[in-house]
Amino acid sequence: MEPRRKRRLYSLGVPAALLLALIVALVLRFHAPPEVARLLPESDAILYFNLKPVRAASHFDEQPVNASPDYAHFLDATGFRWDRDLDRIAVSLHRMPDPNGPNGVVAYTGVAEGRFDATKLTAFLKSNSVSVENYAGHDVYTIPGNEGRTLRVSALGYDMVAASNMPMPEQIHSVIDRYAAGASPFAGSSLLSLRYPQVPYFALAWGIGHVGLPFSDRGSIQVFGVTLPLSEDTDFIASVSFRGSLHLRLEELATNESQAQQTAANLTTIVNLVRGFTPATGTPQDVALHQTFESLTVEQKKSRVVLSANLSPTLLSSAAKSK
Repeated sequence: MEPRRKRRLYSLGVPAALLLALIVALVLRFHAPPEVARLLPESDAILYFNLKPVRAASHFDEQPVNASPDYAHFLDATGFRWDRDLDRIAVSLHRMPDPNGPNGVVAYTGVAEGRFDATKLTAFLKSNSVSVENYAGHDVYTIPGNEGRTLRVSALGYDMVAASNMPMPEQIHSVIDRYAAGASPFAGSSLLSLRYPQVPYFALAWGIGHVGLPFSDRGSIQVFGVTLPLSEDTDFIASVSFRGSLHLRLEELATNESQAQQTAANLTTIVNLVRGFTPATGTPQDVALHQTFESLTVEQKKSRVVLSANLSPTLLSSAAKSK
């Protein structure tokens, strides 16, 4: 091969290799969990919400704010409105060894991404904290809460804040350590590595692990006063995606096919009962709720049970107004 031709192939090969490496990096980044989720510590469950596309579609941030006294005080001091300024949030759920303690059944560690006024937020945290710890170059503010709870808050960057109400600081320290390490696409807790690949692409919100923990009642899961035939230890993969309309998918990971069959039968019975108590006429919210329950389907796939439904934007709008 002529030297000139070799040089030409080499000059074409280098850019091609760089382009291929860039494509691989982008693909890995695209399939990676969101950064706010990768920063979370080890936990029993993870919940994630992406509010940006929902806000753009529904304009729920344009609704008047019906704030509680505590939230109104926080809003006045920091200027931060969750409906307008919060873009993404991920929360890890930690089962508490004493369900009768100040945290109840579950405690939380969260990472929020959005628009924060650093000066106002820092002033608010200083004025409400009882102590400040400097950990790995980040100030961690300890704020006493109600009923013996303690909240620790730290600003990770100009657009990211972490908080935890765990009794000890290890969880928020873990978040800071992960943030300092750069939170690579391969980082994250063991639960995230195990279950996130099963979350549908482009999900606006999702939950993995024991996501029923906040609804635990004597070992079972209770929603709207209805006790579901599910243990609080049940593993779920829950997601909300946009497919022309908002689509809810809740997948139970049963221990065996027989258990999944029993769960599917019980859920089908409950769904049919609930449908009978939702009016088809009335307020827009009543109609939207009825349509959602009518769209509910329960399907068994070997050792998995999948519950699906279409969510009306009216329900989201009414939920936003109630905040």
